[in-house]
Amino acid sequence: MPLPAMPRRIKIGDAAAFAGTTPRAIRHYHAIGLLAEPKRGSDGRRRYGYDDMIRLLWIRRMADAGISLDDIHAALKGATGIEQSLARLEESLTSKAAAIEAQRAAVKRLREVGSPLGLLSPLVTGRLRDLPPGALRSADLDTLLVTERIFGPLGAAIQANRFIVLATHPELRTEEDRLAEAEAVLDDTMSPDDPRIEDLAAQRCDHESAMEATIERSCLEEALDVLLDRQDEHASEEGDGTRMSATEAIGKMPYNFSPARVRYEERVIELLHSADQYGDTNPRTC
Repeated sequence: MPLPAMPRRIKIGDAAAFAGTTPRAIRHYHAIGLLAEPKRGSDGRRRYGYDDMIRLLWIRRMADAGISLDDIHAALKGATGIEQSLARLEESLTSKAAAIEAQRAAVKRLREVGSPLGLLSPLVTGRLRDLPPGALRSADLDTLLVTERIFGPLGAAIQANRFIVLATHPELRTEEDRLAEAEAVLDDTMSPDDPRIEDLAAQRCDHESAMEATIERSCLEEALDVLLDRQDEHASEEGDGTRMSATEAIGKMPYNFSPARVRYEERVIELLHSADQYGDTNPRTC
């Protein structure tokens, strides 16, 4: 059986097609000295021989493995130090693999939960996924999203106690809505010295104290402790390397609070801190 026609040298287009690359990439290899430029034929075109193709194939294999062109050049020259480059590459690939796995886990949670709640951390999702449909409002998810960005998954998981209580205690949800409407009035038309601010801050403080007492009676902190026992399962998702300090993060979030609203928030914090000085007066029954 006769062999198929086998050229002794080939043009750049055929070389690129065989190596799985493009003529433009090959020309770049020539320009940076990675692949010697073969002599041109009588027609002015380059012709690539067997040795050229062997080197081109190795270049492509290393490039496909993620090795930089500079490191490929060093490897093909037999230079020392390639091990360090490969170690950096392996570290980078490991990091990318972890990121991909975290993305897959997030997509899986999103599909299982069927709402944006699945995009929050597993710690937060695990706390809230069993609430009745509609019990968790869109604004609640927005708040948890911001809290998770500022204080991390643990901070949002602690805050989730609040939304569990609001979802399961209608009287507290009603009071929360009433206070939210009153707080919306604290706009730029109101002076920070308006006496209504002090009165509303006291009402908010009373409400927060009632919320905290309900959280304790409901043993929600104990439920959180159970999830925290499995915290190591989510450690890789928290260490994203982009966390800024809480102070810095709050300073970058445009809450658009008026001076009156800022004064109100400050008074709420002061009143709650003052209330905490009296200690825990709500015994647990868990």
